[in-house]
Amino acid sequence: MALDEAMAQSGAAGQRSVGVALGRRSYDILIGPGVLGQTGRLTAEQLPGARVVIVTDSNVAQHHLAPLEAALAPSCAHIGSVVLPAGEATKSFFELESLCGRFLDMGIERGDAVMALGGGVIGDLAGFAASILRRGVAVVQVPTTLLAQVDSAVGGKTGINTEQGKNLIGTFHQPALVVADTDVLDTLDGRQLRAGYAEVVKYGLLGDGDFFSWLEAHGHEALEGSGEARGRAVETSCKAKAAIVAADELEGGDRALLNLGHTFAHAFEAASGYGDGLLHGEAVAIGMTLAFELSHELGLCSQTEAERAAAHLKAVGLPTRISDIPGDIPEAPALIKLMAQDKKVRATKPALILVEGIGRAFIKADMEWDVLEDFVARRCKAR
Repeated sequence: MALDEAMAQSGAAGQRSVGVALGRRSYDILIGPGVLGQTGRLTAEQLPGARVVIVTDSNVAQHHLAPLEAALAPSCAHIGSVVLPAGEATKSFFELESLCGRFLDMGIERGDAVMALGGGVIGDLAGFAASILRRGVAVVQVPTTLLAQVDSAVGGKTGINTEQGKNLIGTFHQPALVVADTDVLDTLDGRQLRAGYAEVVKYGLLGDGDFFSWLEAHGHEALEGSGEARGRAVETSCKAKAAIVAADELEGGDRALLNLGHTFAHAFEAASGYGDGLLHGEAVAIGMTLAFELSHELGLCSQTEAERAAAHLKAVGLPTRISDIPGDIPEAPALIKLMAQDKKVRATKPALILVEGIGRAFIKADMEWDVLEDFVARRCKAR
């Protein structure tokens, strides 16, 4: 049964389905309140006969592990659950090796599935482990943060961090299904919601000016818990990402647009030691602001547009300046060295995502390092 048919039969209000068109590897994203309870049935329909192991973290487990295990019981064989430490540091070689070992001890076979219950850390790590276990088992993403629902759970990117940078070791491994229950977002604190909201804003800034205007008017409703506003924000974001992924799955071209602000952001996260002092979405908010400012300096974008982008991020409580990063951040040369590890670097040249205005991002493949370093140095001095 197709996912949209299942939704129609469930009759649940406010549920939406977004398809990711990738031929034989196409899959659906189910979005809406209460959809966590449908996970077992939908997984059994998408992966008949698969046994399931859940991977989550210690924070998420307190709220959502028992309900998910209960949702699996009528339809799926549940092998067991693995609870990992919460936090970005979990995306490591150590935890990857340990997780794969536990999967093998549980007897996971190629026809079984890993279910990633959590935010971007769990989704990335569990997805990576699934992609290499027995040369690939299925993964079902059950994102529990706004950031994961609109970004990391969709598109098949998996990975871990190293001291050289973020997500530099990983694979492309598309999920068989994504279940994004908007009710679970009620368990997040305001800071986590705002961090996820930065990725929602990204879709407006990179390619949908009308969506950005809607966010200026209604974004606070999505953050404060309005079911309709939150559902629309997640659905619109997922549609935008699904379209880009379907056109460029392996990031050979326009999929890189999804990294607006991320070249800066990943450097800030690495410089901060991947700690809780700087969340990914917070780093992205600063990075997007810098991308607009650099675009303005290069004569690509008006000052009005750059200020408008920063003003909305600031209005919802997101950081927009390097000086907003807590603790000590290295000077420009060290940050540039981290940025040189960016996956978009080609022939030693940085490829930045810049903008001609709100909703008009493009890939600038001929950026000069000295121009970038001068820009970063001036922003660092502003601390």
